[in-house]
Amino acid sequence: MTFVQLIDCRTSRFDEMDRLMDRWVEQTKGKRTATHDVIGRDRSDGSHFIEIVEFPSYEEAMENSQLPETDRIFQEMVALCDEPPKFTDLDVVRDEQLYKATARRFYDLLAAEGDVLPPMDEVLAENYHDHDPANVEDNIGMDHIRREMEMWRDAFDFTFTIEDQIADGDRVCNRWTWRGTHKGDFMGIAPTGERATMTGTTIFRFGEHGKIVEGWWQYDRLGLMDQLGALEQLEQ
Repeated sequence: MTFVQLIDCRTSRFDEMDRLMDRWVEQTKGKRTATHDVIGRDRSDGSHFIEIVEFPSYEEAMENSQLPETDRIFQEMVALCDEPPKFTDLDVVRDEQLYKATARRFYDLLAAEGDVLPPMDEVLAENYHDHDPANVEDNIGMDHIRREMEMWRDAFDFTFTIEDQIADGDRVCNRWTWRGTHKGDFMGIAPTGERATMTGTTIFRFGEHGKIVEGWWQYDRLGLMDQLGALEQLEQ
C-alpha cells in the first residue's frame, strides 16, 4: 500500500531549506526509497510550508528514515524551522490520476462500436493539435481530427488495449496495442477482411478543463501495411 508522509513546518529561511533538500537528494542517490516529493507554500502565509513525500509502503518509508543522510539532513532542517515541524503519516486508500482516466476514455470512444463516431468533446479540446508522422501536415481542431478518426473507423473494426500509462505533470504517455479487421478502403487498399495488429505509443498533453489539447503518435504503420498485403504488391 502506498504511504505518504506530510511534514508541516514554518520557516523564514526557505531558500536555505531548499538547498538542504538538494543536498539530501544528491547524498541519497541509490539509497533512498522515496518516489515523489512535493513542497507547497501556503498562499495566505508565506512562512508556512508543507512537504509531501511518497513511498511505495510504510516499511520502505521507515527504511528511508533510517538512512544516516536522512537523519543528518532532518536535524539541519529542524534547525531552520521557526517551530518544531509536525508529521502526519497516511496510508493511501485512493489514488485517482484523472488525466490517465481521460486518456483511457479517449481510446474507448475512438474504438466504440457503431457507424457513428461518438462525441469527443468530453475528452478533446476544440483546438486539439495532433502530430502524426504519417500525415504531411498536423491536424488542428476538432473537425480535422474527427475526419482522421472516421477514416480509420470506416476502414477497420478495431479495439485498443492499453499496455502501460505513465503520467507526469500535464502529460500522459500511453503504450497501446491496436487490433482490427480490415473492412473498408484504407490508403487505396481495398478491404481484405484480414485481422491485423499494431503497436504504438501516444503522448497526450492536457490543458484547460482537463481535456487533451495535443497528441504525439508513434506506431508501426509499415507493419500494418505489410499485414494488409500492400508491401507485396509494391514488390511485384
